[in-house]
Amino acid sequence: MAAGSIPFDTLPPVRGLRVGTVMAGIRKAGRRDLVLFEFGEQATTAAVFTRNAFCAAPVILARRHLQAARPRALLINTGNANAGTGSTGESDARRCCASLAALLNCASETVLPFSTGVIGERLPVDRIIAALPAAVASLTPDGWPDAAWGIMTTDTQPKAVTRTFEVAGQKVTVNGIAKGAGMIRPDMATMLAFVAVDAAIEPDDLQRTLAQAVADSFNCITVDGDTSTNDACCLVATGEGPRLAPADPGWPAFQAALNETCLSLAQAIVRDGEGASKFITIRIEQARDVAEARRVADAIAHSPLVKTAFFASDPNWGRILAAIGRAGVDDLALDGVEVDLDEIGVVRAGGLASAYRETDGQRVMDRTDITITVRLARGDAAVRIWTCDLGHDYVRINAEYRT
Repeated sequence: MAAGSIPFDTLPPVRGLRVGTVMAGIRKAGRRDLVLFEFGEQATTAAVFTRNAFCAAPVILARRHLQAARPRALLINTGNANAGTGSTGESDARRCCASLAALLNCASETVLPFSTGVIGERLPVDRIIAALPAAVASLTPDGWPDAAWGIMTTDTQPKAVTRTFEVAGQKVTVNGIAKGAGMIRPDMATMLAFVAVDAAIEPDDLQRTLAQAVADSFNCITVDGDTSTNDACCLVATGEGPRLAPADPGWPAFQAALNETCLSLAQAIVRDGEGASKFITIRIEQARDVAEARRVADAIAHSPLVKTAFFASDPNWGRILAAIGRAGVDDLALDGVEVDLDEIGVVRAGGLASAYRETDGQRVMDRTDITITVRLARGDAAVRIWTCDLGHDYVRINAEYRT
């Protein structure tokens, strides 16, 4: 059960790209768990990856391949993260890339691998390789919906978003899918997200625009404060359609479509957080600088006491104050701090607002979507991030993850 609705748009084809999804039996039989994206030599690709020091073998290899050649395919498996597997994991990922490359008649370095699932177990390479011919045979421009299902792990629902815009009267499509519900506090990327646009864009321009979109979306969400070993977000410009560059009139429309796609997917991940029942927006205003504002936002978002209060629909505003107080803000003037829950003023001058009534706070806490606004009275900097509550099902899901 998600906290609100999860977008699952009807994704149209993106010119120059085909998608295939099959059941490889990587961890469980009878579920889609192997996804393939294939595109032409004219396509360009950008990606951002986790900065977790124990990054997975596919992350290491994908980074290397992205620097060595122009990608032709993305290979994604669920059920096994191929992380914490050392040099053996890298060798296994290389075998999968080489096998797919042979089927697609391209170089192994043009395949980018991605994995998600259980950490510390060896990738079932033979099952993946055995399923690759069927994956190639399943390639179709209309394969996006199956792929959205095929990349899921503990997600309760698939996540798919599409946006369109026009350049000189020509329609351009941006499609995106993502997975993630737990181990979510992205650092440079999200759990897994794949976005494509049918336009021609230079690699450096594509990388910069992806970094901008990710910074304001996937890197502004947290479910549980854990950064994954496998986080990755990949953007493909297929080369089909109009040519776009930052100086072109159509570029702002592209950046806006990409930003909207990434933000919608990122918020869907929070709404589908493991066991989530509340979608919480945290706004920090009047901070001295952005870094300070983000520290306060993260302290609130990662507080188990705050998150469990929201799960219980308990307007225990003191927990929010405690989180602000331990956020490491130097010389914080307590009498300048204000806190709102949606439209209700809760804290004024560092203490309970005189007009606040418990019934007003309860009315807000009974909602699914809630905004916490904190004003620090220290400057003009502000940030906004999104998180969810923490309940019984989060513990159950993660306690039973390998069983």
